[in-house]
Amino acid sequence: MINSFALHVPDAELEPEPLDPGQVVSGAPEVTGKVVWESADGRQVRGIWQITPGVVTDTEADEMFVVLSGRATVAFEDGPVLELGPGDLAVLREGDRTTWTVHETLRKVYTVDLGPAPAEDR
Repeated sequence: MINSFALHVPDAELEPEPLDPGQVVSGAPEVTGKVVWESADGRQVRGIWQITPGVVTDTEADEMFVVLSGRATVAFEDGPVLELGPGDLAVLREGDRTTWTVHETLRKVYTVDLGPAPAEDR
C-alpha cells in the first residue's frame, strides 16, 4: 500500500512515453509522464502527462484531467471541439477518437478508469 504523499506537479520529473508514429499528424510532439498511483489490479491510474506542440490522434480511455499549463484544441471525431488551457477540467469517454492540436506544451494531472476487469479475470 502506498502512503499518503504530496508532489509539486509543475516541477515533477517525467519519463519519456514514445508515441506510436502512426498517431503523429504533424510536428514532432514528445510525450512524457509519470504514474503516481495505480490500483493493485491496474484498472485505475493517477498521474501526470505532458505533450509538446504538434498534432496527434488518439483513442481515449475513461479519463478526467485538469490542465496545469499549456494550451491545446481537442477535436472529437463525431462531436465537440474542446479548447483547453490552465485550470480547465475535461472528461473523456472510452473509445472517443480525438485529434489533439497542441499549441503550447501542455501538462495535466489525470485519473483513468479502465472499468471492471474482464469476466475471465474475476
